[in-house]
Amino acid sequence: MKVLFLGGAGMIGSACADEAVASGLDVTVVTRTEPKRQPPPGVRALRADVRDASQLRDALGDQDFDAVVNWVGFTVDDVRPHPEVFAGRTGQYVFISTCSVFARPVPQLPVTESTPRRQPVFGYPRGKIACEVFLENAFRDSGFPLTIVRPAHVYDRTVVPVLAGWTAIDRMRAGKPVVVHGDGTSLWTLMHSRDFARAFVPLLGNGHAVGESVNVVSGDILTWDQIHLELAAAAGVREPALRHRSSETIAEVLPGWRDVLQEDFRHSMFFDTGKLRSLVPGFAPAVSFAEGARELVAHHDMQARLRSVDEELNSAFDRLIEQTDTRPK
Repeated sequence: MKVLFLGGAGMIGSACADEAVASGLDVTVVTRTEPKRQPPPGVRALRADVRDASQLRDALGDQDFDAVVNWVGFTVDDVRPHPEVFAGRTGQYVFISTCSVFARPVPQLPVTESTPRRQPVFGYPRGKIACEVFLENAFRDSGFPLTIVRPAHVYDRTVVPVLAGWTAIDRMRAGKPVVVHGDGTSLWTLMHSRDFARAFVPLLGNGHAVGESVNVVSGDILTWDQIHLELAAAAGVREPALRHRSSETIAEVLPGWRDVLQEDFRHSMFFDTGKLRSLVPGFAPAVSFAEGARELVAHHDMQARLRSVDEELNSAFDRLIEQTDTRPK
């Protein structure tokens, strides 16, 4: 099976390229520049701006593909040419969206693929919703073979999946308190990139997925306190000091965190995985967060460049810890 990745040189796309090649797929990746993560042996690399229809046509020539995956669509202009460029030359066009498109607070849990989409403030999911709607119209109007895939919060050994990043782990190891939004009990879902790839690759070329949206999530449910405690345990810290502050209070000191906290992370989010399991029978996540946390801490400990500490964030945390938070959590 011939698969084309538009972009896909980042954390998730690289894991999926590895899994696709291991599964025997013929993979071509188109990137505008030399990718930071090198694709696995056997992947054909092309250079073009995938948002530019003429560049994309020149790079692809007359090739057809069983599936095309767009990893780099963030605005409607990014995807606008694709229904025409790929009309008649692929059996499936997979748009990588995000589970952040779902309205917060969620009207009913668990989240399913039919949960309402709405985001009036946070720019990233708002752009993804617009892309989804544009491509859905192409599916309805002309039969464009669309599949929408929505990851939730994916990480790997290079990514500490909290907003403070490695600074949080450095503070824990130094015996300093770490700020956690809310009261630490809101529910969240994390998925290792290898698990995402194992769930995702079988969707490629799957005719049952055409015309569908699929939330590719682990189904593993954690509180934000649990996420921090697992990271602490992986870092060898037995009793980390966690300090809870409201999302509004944190945003006053760290305004750059405002949208992601207030429009996303503060809300409990967990997912029904029924559609994913019906399309990919037998799928179950293999990497627990405890294992993933140990892997990422070990990797950071071996890579000094990854252990960057944000001193401005350190100072902001210190100020937050000194404050008395009177807002409701």
